[in-house]
Amino acid sequence: MTTRALLIADTHVPKRARALPAQVWDEVEAADLVIHAGDWVSEDLLDELQERSHALLGCWGNNDGPGLRARLPEAGTAVVGGVRIAVVHETGAAKGREARMQGAFTDTDLLVFGHSHIPWGTTTPNGLRLLNPGSPTDRRRQPYCTYMVANIGNGTVDVELHRLPLRTSRTR
Repeated sequence: MTTRALLIADTHVPKRARALPAQVWDEVEAADLVIHAGDWVSEDLLDELQERSHALLGCWGNNDGPGLRARLPEAGTAVVGGVRIAVVHETGAAKGREARMQGAFTDTDLLVFGHSHIPWGTTTPNGLRLLNPGSPTDRRRQPYCTYMVANIGNGTVDVELHRLPLRTSRTR
């Protein structure tokens, strides 16, 4: 059986956007699992994702206050479809990331992370897959806001990066 997972991070609701885009909520409804790699900012978003998700795996980020930190771990873990998953917010500088994370997450097959708002997908020499879905609400210097959908099963992860249409000031 394959698990459809929605990967998001750095939502910053309501500071960078009033809400998640409708397309992301559609993906929440379609997903078996939502993985959020921190910087929620609002406990209301956590509540809504818990209500609307089939399952949720998340962690807190550097912009998350005491309420979110009390409810979420610094690093979340789960085993899904034979894949050992971890989710953290920060992994440090891009240079040397694979080696650092390979050493820090020795019992992990897939590490989902955020913080940079920059989509990222690599695999270490030991087979650790690192994925950053970017941000669905704050593109910073990226051309698009993004998220990922991963199909996880039988020990494999197939992932697709999705771009969101650029928002106008009316849709913010």
